[in-house]
Amino acid sequence: MGGTNTVAQELTGSLSAPGYRFAIVVSRFNGEITEGLLRGARALLAEASVRDEDLTIVRVPGAFEIPVAAQRLAESGIFDAVICLGCLIKGDTMHFEYIAEAASRGIAQVAAATGIPIAFGVLTTMTEEQAVERAADGPGNKGREAAAAAVEMATLLRQLDDGADA
Repeated sequence: MGGTNTVAQELTGSLSAPGYRFAIVVSRFNGEITEGLLRGARALLAEASVRDEDLTIVRVPGAFEIPVAAQRLAESGIFDAVICLGCLIKGDTMHFEYIAEAASRGIAQVAAATGIPIAFGVLTTMTEEQAVERAADGPGNKGREAAAAAVEMATLLRQLDDGADA
């Protein structure tokens, strides 16, 4: 088969986002854990050259309230991505399952409806020890991971948008 030697175009996001604007929605419920997630997200954003003045932090009561705040922020047109941080720890009742399902489905729906990257950093753990481990400072911090996903997707979507304009 005599085809041409062409190379497929490949795009990937970056972990450098100077000038990009981010919002973080963080749940106050299980505050010691969510503050650890927030520290991790802020550290990653600082490493990505995101200035404090390009960051907005919105606090909500719990994980159930995260999607509506994320939607309002995404629809504002101000932010390149929204990072959602929360913590649910399984208890003895079905409440955990209902809230975890509502939060995860709501966050996914916001991303699909708005086209804005919405990063999922809501812990759903069986024990408090698991949550503490995932919110500890360092590379395994799940807030840090959510922020990295947000930065990568925001920079990727800008490349896609720039390519569509060409």
